[in-house]
Amino acid sequence: MSTVKMYRMLRAVAMSAVSAVALGIALAGAPAFAEADHQNAGKSTPVVSVGPQYDTTHVYVSGQDIDAFVNSFVATFGGKASPRAVFTVTPTPSKTASQYVQTPVGMLSVFAFETPIPYPFGNERTGYLVTDIDKAVRAARAAGADVIVDTFDDPIGKDAIVQWPGGLYMQLYWHTKAPSYGPLDTVPDNRVYLSAQSADNFIKRFVRFSHGKVVSDNRHADGAEIGKPGETIRRVRLTSGFGNMLVFVTDGKLPYPFGHDVTGYQVADLDATLTKAQGNGVKVLVPASRTVEGRTAMVEFPGGYVAEIHEATK
Repeated sequence: MSTVKMYRMLRAVAMSAVSAVALGIALAGAPAFAEADHQNAGKSTPVVSVGPQYDTTHVYVSGQDIDAFVNSFVATFGGKASPRAVFTVTPTPSKTASQYVQTPVGMLSVFAFETPIPYPFGNERTGYLVTDIDKAVRAARAAGADVIVDTFDDPIGKDAIVQWPGGLYMQLYWHTKAPSYGPLDTVPDNRVYLSAQSADNFIKRFVRFSHGKVVSDNRHADGAEIGKPGETIRRVRLTSGFGNMLVFVTDGKLPYPFGHDVTGYQVADLDATLTKAQGNGVKVLVPASRTVEGRTAMVEFPGGYVAEIHEATK
């Protein structure tokens, strides 16, 4: 073999080896491999949930509406509100009047900011109490969430804001002194509206983080439940240590007020609750109607908080 031929052969072998290494590096960063890494990481993530009685819906109202809202909510569902105080609850300078509202059907964190609200606060829908904030943030990242606001101190503990595929913002929080609340009479639904493109990704990743499970997945549900009679939607029910979640997968063409609701509250008697609510300044936006699980209505509390109320089939 000539020297030229031998050189060309050795050069080809070397180039093939370099190409193989480069291909391996490229594939290691490809989505399929990244997804496998997420799956493996998710399987080993710790359980960080505490219980649905510690999970709060975040409600932002104006200072002039906070009394009317809190009083109306408690009068409708029962329970009590904590004393109001002015805090800095963000990692950058701000002031908000804040109250915690405990009811038998779900909890609220109510904020009436006295200063402009720093971004991205106001976008988070819920606050989930966790056993360890650092472990929870790592677990959320491992499951595929984006940590929008990294861990910061608040007056009674630590918080972080995460975002899930589909655009859902949630707060994770931890208290320096662990709270102790009794169980709820009924666990509310965290109501989530997603596109068909993001639904599977969100469900897979949130279930991984929460160590939850899919209770039902109806890909041919009646759209009348979200104001779209005669149309078919996908309806997914999840449960975990953080409570219940109801996912609606739609084309996004939602009539008002659907999509503005963050939480659905289960009551024993829907008609009696609606009557009580209306007597306390609540507007019924969508009258009671039947669903696959019972009956439902949409309401608006003073200050603009939109909620769903439902009664399960007896």
